[in-house]
Amino acid sequence: MATLSDIGLSAAFNILTAIAFLLAFAFLRLQPINDRVYFPKWYLRGMRDSPISSGAAVQKFVNLDARSYLKFLNWMPAALKMPQDELINHAGLDSVVYLRIYLTGLKIFVPITILAFLVLVPVNWTNDALEGMTVVHSDIDKLSISNIPYGSKRFIAHVAVAYAITFWTCYVLLREYQIIAKLRLRFLASEKRRPDQFTVLVRNIPQDPDESISELVEHFFLVNHPDHYLRHQVVYNANKLADLVEKKKKMQNWLDYYRLKYERNPSERPTTKTGFLGCFGSKVDAIDHYKSEIEKIGKEEAEERKKVMKDPKSVVPAAFVSFRSRWGAAVCAQTQQTSNPTVWLTEWAPEPRDVYWNNLSIPFVSLTVRRLIIAVAFFFLNFFYVFPIAFVQSLANLEGIEKALPFLKPLVELPMIKSFIQGILPGLALKIFLIVLPTILMFMSKFEGLISQSSLERRSASKYYVFLFFNVFLGSVVAGSALEQLKTLLHTSANELPRLIGVSIPMKATFFITYVMVDGWTGIAGEILRLKPLVFFHLKNFFLVKTEKDREEAMDPGSICFDSCEPRIQLYFLLGLIYSAVTPLLLPYILVFFGFAYVVYRHQIINVYNQQYESGAQFWPSVHGRIITALIISQLLLLGLLSTKGFEESTPALIVLPVLTFWFYKYCKHRYEPAFVRNPLQEAMRKDTLEHAREPNFDLKAYLASSYLHPVFKGCDHDDGRYSVVDDDGWMGEEVIVPTKRHSRRTTPAQSKYDGSDSLSSVPEKS
Repeated sequence: MATLSDIGLSAAFNILTAIAFLLAFAFLRLQPINDRVYFPKWYLRGMRDSPISSGAAVQKFVNLDARSYLKFLNWMPAALKMPQDELINHAGLDSVVYLRIYLTGLKIFVPITILAFLVLVPVNWTNDALEGMTVVHSDIDKLSISNIPYGSKRFIAHVAVAYAITFWTCYVLLREYQIIAKLRLRFLASEKRRPDQFTVLVRNIPQDPDESISELVEHFFLVNHPDHYLRHQVVYNANKLADLVEKKKKMQNWLDYYRLKYERNPSERPTTKTGFLGCFGSKVDAIDHYKSEIEKIGKEEAEERKKVMKDPKSVVPAAFVSFRSRWGAAVCAQTQQTSNPTVWLTEWAPEPRDVYWNNLSIPFVSLTVRRLIIAVAFFFLNFFYVFPIAFVQSLANLEGIEKALPFLKPLVELPMIKSFIQGILPGLALKIFLIVLPTILMFMSKFEGLISQSSLERRSASKYYVFLFFNVFLGSVVAGSALEQLKTLLHTSANELPRLIGVSIPMKATFFITYVMVDGWTGIAGEILRLKPLVFFHLKNFFLVKTEKDREEAMDPGSICFDSCEPRIQLYFLLGLIYSAVTPLLLPYILVFFGFAYVVYRHQIINVYNQQYESGAQFWPSVHGRIITALIISQLLLLGLLSTKGFEESTPALIVLPVLTFWFYKYCKHRYEPAFVRNPLQEAMRKDTLEHAREPNFDLKAYLASSYLHPVFKGCDHDDGRYSVVDDDGWMGEEVIVPTKRHSRRTTPAQSKYDGSDSLSSVPEKS
């Protein structure tokens, strides 16, 4: 168990590491050669020129201005200077609301920390209950609730603080929900024209023996949305074609690399091996090899492209349907289309950049089975991850190390090594075990069949949060407490076990303190240093970059990893709310995280991250719900903890808190969440009216022409016209009868493009 000196060593180590990272960042970002690494967003928007293009030879790579080094911390005030409205225009609403999660943490925990240190720390410290117990403890644990005697009336202070924490947290969350809902509505009202505002995704289109998917979609929407339907784009299963395109691109990168290598050394032709990773197989000329490979893949690509465009089986029963107005799209997206609720399912289309094309080809009927499979797989992932978590806790325990590796006992007993193991190793080991987890969870979310990047990230974030709760929090608490108190547990009667566990759990705060310092302090400092992107950019720039477009691809930082970053924030909310009334010493460390991370990520959002999509802060209801969940968990744990401490009188008072909190959650859900799920028809009509008045001749059909065409078809002359269906000019002037190929003849107020005859009369029924 970590002592005060162990925590001090851990704090010193992490603070020094964070300072070293910040100093390295301050130096590296001033060098002209690194400008594209630390300010890529401005380059991608064409608002910054490379300092390498001008000046003396040395000055192109090294900053020789001594005065600039004296202002190495000016990035902090610069990051805080940009107003919120300007930041929304610069980075989008998603990025701004993501930053507000850190602000919400500060708003919640600053007053709670002050209250806990003024009330609970003196109450906990002025007792000596731990001195008379056999449990393993340290001086830090005297600041926790474990130091209160069994059945003491002092627990009234903890109950009162729990009420204060609940009401303050709910107030902050209510204010944030109001602010963000207003920001979203204002953002949607002021946002420029986008294809997804006019487009609906239709899934589970029923098969018809007489008509193709495209004909069926045209007929259905011309009949049921005659005044608003504009066009549609069928969805192709082009996954194999996309794989070939990506494979060809990788081969082209290797060809460019070897060509550049040959240009630098014309005396020797570069070679490669044809086997695995270029390390095995026969040696061949690299340039000729990759030329032949690209030519071979190009032929496969052409054949696959032709197959996709001509084979009706490559068209999946889904389509992007566009409307003449936002109002028409909103009506379609937010209503049931037929009496059968399982077909013609409509939802708002993701914006084109947000579409995850691979999953659109998954049959809709298989989604339920896929989600069931992933639910089972996720359960077993949680179960089996308990073992590495327990292993981490055993290594964090000195007795565990001495038993597993007895020859290390003399080394472990050294004061410096002992402090390192108990103060730094636990948090570091846990972070290492969690490195690959977001990748696994993202793969699982993709298997479930979600059709947008934003929904994939939200689903992965939900899984990650559940995992962090069960494994990192509960697993660490239970396993760590059991290992630390193993001797006491073995010699304690069954009646005393709940009391012993109640004493032990608050003392695990020392483990989470070490984790917060490693992940929340050093980890955030490492985020701004961007060491991995720095190395990768220079390698790509030296070996692969030939054109300015290549350089843009090399420096593109992508978006914030919401699926891994947001659950990590939620873990700090969970720890802060649980330990605020139990072990308040944890709160200052969490406050440092929220404040430091807010400044760092504000800088990154302004200068680095280039958000790939814009969802209009659709993730906020999930963030709100997870904070509420953490609050309810903290209330229930405090209730159980006090019952093990002989203060059962608090149960009626504490049981009220989760009930009130859940009622508050339901109120916010009904009051504010609809603004994040549905678009108001009133706002849609207002925007349509304003746009029509300002641009009466705007060609919306041309604007939407290829917005939802699969990326592998864009820029290619392989459009067979199967997705463009309605002529804009003059079709609404009179009602005409349109023949269809279906046995159930219906009239349609437009002439179908699939009518090959010139006659407008209806086709007689087949006998």
